[in-house]
Amino acid sequence: MNVLKYKLLSILLLTVLLLTIQSCGEKQVSTTPRINQSDSFNKSKIDIEKAPKLSAVYDSYDDLAYLFNHRNDTTYVINFWATWCSPCIAELPYFEDLNRRYNDKLLKVVLISLDSKKHIDSKLRPFIQKEKLMSHIVSLNDPDFNTWIDKVDPEWDGAIPVTIIYNKEEYEIIKGEFDNYEELNTIVKSYLKI
Repeated sequence: MNVLKYKLLSILLLTVLLLTIQSCGEKQVSTTPRINQSDSFNKSKIDIEKAPKLSAVYDSYDDLAYLFNHRNDTTYVINFWATWCSPCIAELPYFEDLNRRYNDKLLKVVLISLDSKKHIDSKLRPFIQKEKLMSHIVSLNDPDFNTWIDKVDPEWDGAIPVTIIYNKEEYEIIKGEFDNYEELNTIVKSYLKI
């Protein structure tokens, strides 16, 4: 009788295992956003384009060096940060406010993450989504720090956060974090001449 119980139990476990394996192969999550019948196609397309995202991943500083060489009427605010840097995280809302307030002005906010390549999908992308970061965000994974840090600014020792603000007439590097939004905004307003 015990042998019969073991056979039935084995068959039951095998059936559950097969059903589990079969369901694992099925598509569980849709990557296509659900659109309500009342939403228009254009509205949903705009919402997707405005979603927080990581714009690019650069393995070499030379690939993103163009960000520091624009000579046009735009003022660029470029911040180096990482998800593991508490002072960086504390000041990110100031850059987001700046990006929101001056989105119709000639101002471009760029957040350059220095998170390691292995943490892009596990930490950086989820952080961007959770915090709803809407500034232009890129990741730099160039391990040759001693070379590219000097290319950004010879006076920079590599500590983050660090912010570079420049336009075709002026350039400034601010080492360390901003204490509040007004501190950052005051500097930016001097570049925008407002």
